[in-house]
Amino acid sequence: MSTTHVNMYGGSPLNRLSWLRSSQAFLNAVVTLPTARWLVFNGGQPLMSSTEPQTTKAELAYLTTEGVKPFLGPEPFFGQGQSAGEVIVEKEDDEERGHHSPTEGARHLGVRVVFLGLHETQSGHNGTALPSSEFSDPEQAVKKLQGIPYLAVDIQDLEESPERIQEILNQTTLGQQGRILSWSEPRSLISNADPVTAGIFAPARSMIDWNQRNKFCAGCGSPTYSMWGGWKIACRTLLPWADNSNRSPCPTVKGLHNFTHPRTDAVVIMIAIDETGDKVLLGRGKRYPGKFYSALAGFIEPGESFEDAVAREMWEEAGVHVWNVTYHSGQPWPYPANLMVGFYARADSTKPIRTDLDNELVDARWFTRQEVESVLGHTAGTTFRSADYKKMAEIIDGPNKASQLEPAAQALAPPDHTKPNPQYVPSNDEPPFRLPPLTAIAGVLIRDWVDRKIGFPVNESSIPKGNL
Repeated sequence: MSTTHVNMYGGSPLNRLSWLRSSQAFLNAVVTLPTARWLVFNGGQPLMSSTEPQTTKAELAYLTTEGVKPFLGPEPFFGQGQSAGEVIVEKEDDEERGHHSPTEGARHLGVRVVFLGLHETQSGHNGTALPSSEFSDPEQAVKKLQGIPYLAVDIQDLEESPERIQEILNQTTLGQQGRILSWSEPRSLISNADPVTAGIFAPARSMIDWNQRNKFCAGCGSPTYSMWGGWKIACRTLLPWADNSNRSPCPTVKGLHNFTHPRTDAVVIMIAIDETGDKVLLGRGKRYPGKFYSALAGFIEPGESFEDAVAREMWEEAGVHVWNVTYHSGQPWPYPANLMVGFYARADSTKPIRTDLDNELVDARWFTRQEVESVLGHTAGTTFRSADYKKMAEIIDGPNKASQLEPAAQALAPPDHTKPNPQYVPSNDEPPFRLPPLTAIAGVLIRDWVDRKIGFPVNESSIPKGNL
């Protein structure tokens, strides 16, 4: 395809400054900058800001370092020594340790912190803060940064009461301005977020989740700690003061000291287009609320290409053979750490559909272009309601957690902002089924097919090629 699609959550505006993550001097200096802004989570739920309760106009809350200090514990925040308040002295690597020192930007006390990167005020093709001689000295690099550094923290593990947490939030700049600060079901953010906010939120949500899930070493089972501004996890047996007597060395004692790397799970998401070009195959999953139909999707399995996964998932979920698998675009999906890789493929709509192979779908069927057009043009055709967010949260996170989010979900489940195509005729009645909005790649795939931006020549051979 000649057009590059940038989907919601993609097109990150941040210069991640990855070559500076290992410097505790740089990380500690960045935190103190008055321009630094923090995204705060509570068990993966982002902190939102609004001017009034029960509003659809809540925004992602950005706090200053002063506002989050009560959550962080004593300084230094990075390069922590054995006891609170102590600074560890970085030493040169030696052959015994391998590639990296286990003390580079170490944070083993308090909640884990993620340095997301810099939103530069002046940017060229690759930004201005490049790994050149001007930025080789971490302390000097901080003085040259032009922009807003972003960090993230999850306070779920703090031993603080909800009342004390709310008291701290009320003392922040936003709280003093009278803003209402509350936790939100994260998936509802997509309906209100602008591209910059979504691009900052995506790595924050995924990295926070990764740090929360990996608290024990994959090599020996010991507790872990955070390094490199949250981008590296190491075994506590590597700390200089660790007592490792009467135990075998952890396998991570050599090499990169990292058996668990920041996680991204690839998922293929796809639509099948029939040989006339005027029908599309969509499915309704067991997790989907109401009459919600979408593209089919599934995780990549070991030993598969993307094209292999598309063919396998189409067969397993709907009993449909596809060929001419064609890439469309990708979308980061921070729930918790997926990369949705969009495809469309050719299929035969005269063949029977089966949903009894892996029983992932309640239903799958072919829809005509006219049927899909009518739903896209309906005022409620691509809307996810508050009840839908609640149901999804109950299925994914469990009923107890979902009930905690109910007030926030009701307040933060705005209507979709996708504008119907002017040629469609809207209706005030309930649509016969519903479709995903343009903020999700499934909605983009379906809309592009309806608008004839993707497809295959009608006279193309219908004989499947190879295994696809």
